[in-house]
Amino acid sequence: MTRSLIFCACLLLSACASQPTLTTRTVNSGAERAPEQLAVVFEKADLALRIDPASRTIRGDATLTFQALSPLGRIVLDLDNHLPIDSVAVDGQLLPASAYSNPDGRLAITLPRQLAAGARVAVRVRYHGAPHVAKMAPWDGGFVWSSTPDGQPWIASAVQGEGCDLFWPCIDHPMGKAKLIDQHIAVPAPLVAAGAGIALGMDEADGWRTWHWRAKNPSTYGISVNVGPYKLLSDEYRSRFGNTIPLRFWHLPQSEAQARELMKEFALMLDFFESTLGPYPFGDEKMGVVETPHKGMEHQTINAYGNKYAKTMYGYDDLLQHEFAHEWFGNQVTNMDWDDMWLHEGLGSYMQPLYLQYLRGDQEYFSSLMKLRSTIVNKAAMVSGKPHVVEDVYDIKRGGPGQDIYVKGALVMHSLRALVGDDVFFRAVRKLVYGTEQPAPGAMTPRYATTREFIGFVNQASGRDLGWFFDVYLYQAELPELLAETADGQLKLRWKTKDDKPFPMPVDVRIGAAVQTVAMTAGSASISLPAGATWTLDPHSKLLRRAKHIEEFQEYEKAQKKKKAG
Repeated sequence: MTRSLIFCACLLLSACASQPTLTTRTVNSGAERAPEQLAVVFEKADLALRIDPASRTIRGDATLTFQALSPLGRIVLDLDNHLPIDSVAVDGQLLPASAYSNPDGRLAITLPRQLAAGARVAVRVRYHGAPHVAKMAPWDGGFVWSSTPDGQPWIASAVQGEGCDLFWPCIDHPMGKAKLIDQHIAVPAPLVAAGAGIALGMDEADGWRTWHWRAKNPSTYGISVNVGPYKLLSDEYRSRFGNTIPLRFWHLPQSEAQARELMKEFALMLDFFESTLGPYPFGDEKMGVVETPHKGMEHQTINAYGNKYAKTMYGYDDLLQHEFAHEWFGNQVTNMDWDDMWLHEGLGSYMQPLYLQYLRGDQEYFSSLMKLRSTIVNKAAMVSGKPHVVEDVYDIKRGGPGQDIYVKGALVMHSLRALVGDDVFFRAVRKLVYGTEQPAPGAMTPRYATTREFIGFVNQASGRDLGWFFDVYLYQAELPELLAETADGQLKLRWKTKDDKPFPMPVDVRIGAAVQTVAMTAGSASISLPAGATWTLDPHSKLLRRAKHIEEFQEYEKAQKKKKAG
């Protein structure tokens, strides 16, 4: 998810200020699952939503099918308790109100009879109300009720931070995916509702249109609402793997010329990702993009795009490329816990320098990396090794690594690639994403992954134990520091790490015009330095390490901002 600042209208801010406060459980996506949630396989969700722009309310009708892994007396779901429940039924049997309760956002439903292991149950929840409104999507979750330049309704949802339970009953955890979800989004005609997966048609009656969508294994926050007076651009991409991928772009009518230009980037991005990683994971559904009133979000096969068609100095739309990277890192492979969120954001962010290297060459690659490097803050370790809710990771004030999961994560991947070489690096990444080093197109099952699993893939592909690399870069905040001094014709090098953790990272040194690689097996080494010779550490910028000049630059930037603020 991008974290760039976006405009939020005064009317929306006023509406946000008057809405009820979310419960602690609802606001914290990824909280520990209830035992009943661990005891089921979430097979299917059939979600019908009627969205009324005039009243800014929704009416929901969700039928959820589960298979029990062990005997079960209750079904437990997550749903914002500010959305009143109209009724609950189990396998068609309407339950009395005493059989369910939702005091804090965790909806507990007592089944009419105990469910045996292996048996299935269909739970239907009908509800309504005003869904939580995002103050500044996509940073905070909720609905965005906006309007197009000509005054038509323009509506979206973005719920990564707070979770799917802001507008539908779900299991609000990264591992809470349904195997299949059908969406039926009803909106006033002639509005369009663009959705995840494949289109199953549209019905129109009594001034309302109901758009039908079906998606396989969508991420919990990847189910989204995207409504507007959209026009559709369609094309196809012939993959290097032999399959044909539908390309779809829903845009505002006012944006058609810009949308046509942006769509030209779709094929380039697909070719980069497929040549670098492997087949597009959702080629049997679509590559979809929808123009939204918020900045953007990696909604599976229907990426939200609100970058206003901006391009960087590198000549591409960086937000579109970043969100598309999440089809691999986030949607195809999903972290088991938010503590492993850097797998989404670090690897996704590293795809941007790699894309620039693919498009333009080494200058743009290193330029992009340098911009990322200048923003690393090292306030907390990227991985704590214990379960987290999402804001524990994103919010530095709550002790999380914050932006480092993007920028530091990308630089760690750069250094890893330099250490192990392209072949090993990309084999390990493919294993993480697909579960195999030789993926083929077709119906792919998304994976769940952990940091430790990725480390195992790197070790396996490289044939050596690189735990020391990840222990220093991922499990502590402080960067390793490379100390150098000259004495008696020797250049003495030593890695300094917190708690003297082992760090035998090789170092390239240029002496005069020659470059040699120093093994640093014990974390230190000495090499001969001819009289009068010049020397440069890491001349090809392979190493992520402490840099005092960057720290001084960051302090200068802070001082300038403080001075400007008055």
